[in-house]
Amino acid sequence: LLLHREASPLSRGDLERCLLTSSELSVYDFDDALQWDRGEGGRLRRLAPKAPKALTAVRHAHRVIAGNAVLADWAAQHNDDVIVIPSCVSPDAYRQKDEYQVGDPPRLGWIGSPDNEVYLELVAPALREVHRRTGARLTLIGTTRPRLGKLERIIDRVAWSEATQHATLADIDIGIAPLPDEPYTRGKCGYKLLQYAAAGVPVVATPVGVNRDILSQFGMPAPGEQGEWVDALVDLLGR
Repeated sequence: LLLHREASPLSRGDLERCLLTSSELSVYDFDDALQWDRGEGGRLRRLAPKAPKALTAVRHAHRVIAGNAVLADWAAQHNDDVIVIPSCVSPDAYRQKDEYQVGDPPRLGWIGSPDNEVYLELVAPALREVHRRTGARLTLIGTTRPRLGKLERIIDRVAWSEATQHATLADIDIGIAPLPDEPYTRGKCGYKLLQYAAAGVPVVATPVGVNRDILSQFGMPAPGEQGEWVDALVDLLGR
């Protein structure tokens, strides 16, 4: 049995334990810091938080696959058989960007779940300043429900689908991935950055967790303060 993340969003760990312990060989695979996800967010997440079920799964699997070293270090405290297999994407599934002349208006881009949209507020002043200087707008691939206050004035929302994410990323000029520096975000596996790269799109992101290593390998900016975000985005749009 290979179990990825959770057996059901409604379970609280018993289902995962039953499946893993009843299998001749069970492998639990996770690529997000589920062990520090204690139910912040919507009602469903509060009723069935991911942290206790991730702990249960790690303890009862024969082997654990972690998406990065941060996750593996935690899992190794509860299971003797832990290996790291970094997250990856299939570049062949993405339409490749083949034109790098900046659009009119310039297009920044972000892709993700509704619960993670709040990270964009971390760089809202920088995004508004980049818009003031360059006219850049933000294409948000996710939910079409506005929830980011005044920032919505420069956002164009596109409903997420698997086909959309594979086709639309190549239309943006720069992908962004702001994050706070917290235990949960340090356990992330840089999936957004890999998606942008698969589409051939430059990226600007916060150097938290594996983001730092990915940005270094890509030779892309790793800003921290608002001013650094402004400088990085304006510089890339001006090349």
